[in-house]
Amino acid sequence: MPETDAAPPGGHRSQRSRSGGQRARGGASDGSGASGRDAPLYGALDLGTNNCRLLIARPARDGFRVVDSFSRIVRLGEGLSRTGQLGDEAMERAYEALVLCSERVARKGVDSTRLMAVATQACRQADNGAAFIERVRAGTGLRLRIIDPIEEARLAVEGCLNLFDESAEAVLVVDVGGGSTELSWLRRTDGVFVLEGWMSAPIGVVTLAERHPEPRNAANGSLDPWYEAMVADMAQALAAAPVGPALRELFVAGRAHLVGTSGAITSLAGIHLGLRRYQRNLVDGLWMTRGDCEQAAGRLLDLGPAGRAAEACIGPDRADLVLAGAAIMEAVQRAWPSERVRVADRGLREGLLLQRMREDRSPRRRRRRR
Repeated sequence: MPETDAAPPGGHRSQRSRSGGQRARGGASDGSGASGRDAPLYGALDLGTNNCRLLIARPARDGFRVVDSFSRIVRLGEGLSRTGQLGDEAMERAYEALVLCSERVARKGVDSTRLMAVATQACRQADNGAAFIERVRAGTGLRLRIIDPIEEARLAVEGCLNLFDESAEAVLVVDVGGGSTELSWLRRTDGVFVLEGWMSAPIGVVTLAERHPEPRNAANGSLDPWYEAMVADMAQALAAAPVGPALRELFVAGRAHLVGTSGAITSLAGIHLGLRRYQRNLVDGLWMTRGDCEQAAGRLLDLGPAGRAAEACIGPDRADLVLAGAAIMEAVQRAWPSERVRVADRGLREGLLLQRMREDRSPRRRRRRR
């Protein structure tokens, strides 16, 4: 069942929203006030159930500038829901990707004190997750920290703050991962967004796709029951949402909106835009309607496995997972009706960077004069 909890003491406050762009905004400069080419490099590494992602960036006055990035599908959580263990082949794929990440970090000269490396649901859940993390440390020098669901959710929110519509009264941030989905409900209070509640549903694109294998040789239209079964599975998990009905009414009344951060929503955006190749500058910050999302999911159903694999915004590595992501988003949109969803090609890594840069910006405590 979903893991739920109340808001941490003091709540979670956001900055006012700003429009998206090529650089991540709303961050901090380093402690010396330097920005641009003179500022030090920071790195954020996210080892998830499905992907391994690295972001290297330099502080800028309005956030940070990306210097280098890396992303590879590793499917670390493949088979985990059945065995409770990380599989040998899955660990090899992830390890190889992490070796490449460590080489990039070394090549760019990122100081180890400015590299934030985390692992999420797969390593949290697996009996041998901690042993794999130790193997990575010994073999690559990367020190990954397994974070809990509430920190994962908080970092995803942190990375998306400037995509919030400041005129909205509430926002629901949906971070669809490979092994879990983190949801954070925020209400605008005195001009800032404060966390009302959060939950981590143990359903992600990998776990849902493994639980509901796509029927083979299915004709057009015959996939609807399969897709609806995935939606129903996620809907059951959402029933444990730790917020009251009054907050939901803001969504029903059109005074709130969703923010989707993950490949689940960016894939729908790419299909909606008809992109021949994925273009982050067109996707990140895009507003989609609920109808746009439903039409994109319908197109994915009609394409079939081969057609989805041929789509530039999806590819063969994600062709069997993309509809699981669409089903998760559909379940959320039914439970929390909103005509608007903002697409975020950003999230946990950006949250890690912004958090650490802000910490380094904080003035050091002055020494007492003798």
